[in-house]
Amino acid sequence: MRTPAEIFDEAKAAIENADDPSKTEDLRIRYLGKKGEVTALLKTMGTIEPQERKAFGMQVNKLKQDVEALIEARKRVFADAGKQSKLAAETIDVSEPGKIPAAGTKHIITITIDEIVRIFAGLGYSVIEGPEVETVFHNFDALNAAADHPSRDMSDTFYITEDTLLRTQTSPVQIRTLISQKPPIKVISPGRCFRTDTPDATHSPMFHQVEGLLVDEGVTMTDLKGTLDFFAKKMFGADVRTRFRPHFFPFTEPSAEMDMSCFICGGNDQSCRVCKGSGWIEILGCGMVHPNVLKVGGLDTDRYTGFAFGMGVERSAMLKHGIEDIRLFYENDIRFIEQFY
Repeated sequence: MRTPAEIFDEAKAAIENADDPSKTEDLRIRYLGKKGEVTALLKTMGTIEPQERKAFGMQVNKLKQDVEALIEARKRVFADAGKQSKLAAETIDVSEPGKIPAAGTKHIITITIDEIVRIFAGLGYSVIEGPEVETVFHNFDALNAAADHPSRDMSDTFYITEDTLLRTQTSPVQIRTLISQKPPIKVISPGRCFRTDTPDATHSPMFHQVEGLLVDEGVTMTDLKGTLDFFAKKMFGADVRTRFRPHFFPFTEPSAEMDMSCFICGGNDQSCRVCKGSGWIEILGCGMVHPNVLKVGGLDTDRYTGFAFGMGVERSAMLKHGIEDIRLFYENDIRFIEQFY
């Protein structure tokens, strides 16, 4: 029978020469398994003289521990080598430029609203918002719209019930402001609106408006014209001129459409895609707030006057950036959106 020292020397040499994990595992089984050589030594304890058993047992246990230590050490060698090999295969060249992920940006509609808001904020206007699902009272009745006004028809307006609808304009926000606040009032209200238009190059069932309202003592049409002329120059260029044409809106009296001179050709190009050679571009509607509307807010119409205006955000963006089809705003085509980064 071989001694523990002889088995250790043999096991040590074999383990150190093992060149892969599977051979190391075979050696573990050969020496430490149920039928291994170390286990076989333990089974011979009964044949050892009683006075020698203790010393022999200690030698066998030490042999077992030493062989286990050699096995684990060899396994770590293979594990470390595997890690190094994997790291080498996955090495990152830190000097190579990385891929920069594309960052999102504001949509052109949001950019345009922000620009309009920034101009009027500079004039002291506050921004207010209101619900998109409105009552017939706030959307029509309080705005002095007659019962037979065409905009009340189901063919023009999205009704939810007889008394509620998707707002057709942001003017209801102005009514809510007149009811909840006292003059002086100086606000603009951007937001989405809805009408039953058939989509085409210039119409959409959903669109955006920015409306403005100023109410105070002594407000005149001159204040309205000066304010909107200032806006047009800030938005479209310092050389822009404005003109006002008589119009009709139920909630203003007198009412007007505001045109601005063509900032593309100045009226000197008959083939101009923007003004079609006329030299003028219709940009917004406006007027002095109708006394009936002021009365809804409980205001003394002998003391207070005001003006209101409203413009389409998409139209402003289309004019300023040369966009010819309103549907492009809603198609989420990244090629279109990227142009305004």
